[in-house]
Amino acid sequence: MTFYRRNLPHWHPEGKSIFITWRLYGSLPASFMRKKQTARNACTTNTTESEDSPGREFVRLDAALDSAKHGPLWLASPEFAAYAEYPIVHGAELGRYQLHAYVIMPNHVHILLDSYVPLAKISGPLKGVAACDINGRLSRTGKPLWQDESFDHWIRNSAEFERIRHYIEWNPVRAGLVTRPEDWKWSSAGSEYFAYFKRTALPTPPRRVAE
Repeated sequence: MTFYRRNLPHWHPEGKSIFITWRLYGSLPASFMRKKQTARNACTTNTTESEDSPGREFVRLDAALDSAKHGPLWLASPEFAAYAEYPIVHGAELGRYQLHAYVIMPNHVHILLDSYVPLAKISGPLKGVAACDINGRLSRTGKPLWQDESFDHWIRNSAEFERIRHYIEWNPVRAGLVTRPEDWKWSSAGSEYFAYFKRTALPTPPRRVAE
């Protein structure tokens, strides 16, 4: 099991799929955040939890991001969405992880993967490459693109895996951006490149989740 701590504790049991979310800097007002929003792992999309559980807190925060009432929306630009998508698929091509699902929303990103290297070696390039490209096009110097802290959650079982994969690919539909998941180009549901990558990629070890 891998453990590291920045602002929040992060636990990553070996052999478990991981759901990761990161968002643009300033995409939520500080008053909206809670100190304990993700202080412990829980089923991030299980709405049967108590009102103050991390799962319900995550859903509440994600809904606020989808409403896009605060902060930048740079990833709504097809050019910038492509900058964010490239390191996600390229990391899978390099063998750092097996990529199961992803979506790039106007102000945040969701991804579901099986990691083959420490997560710190995955999240750094995913965020860093896109930040360099997008900030360069925006002529922004010395300003953060992403909120420093990412949210990550390890998957408990196959049912949760499918629930989160569905949650990711249907995010644009819930946000009212499209009527079908496959209509959102910047996702595993709608990307022609990802479909091609899935068809032609070399075989990877099967995902391992507890039943």
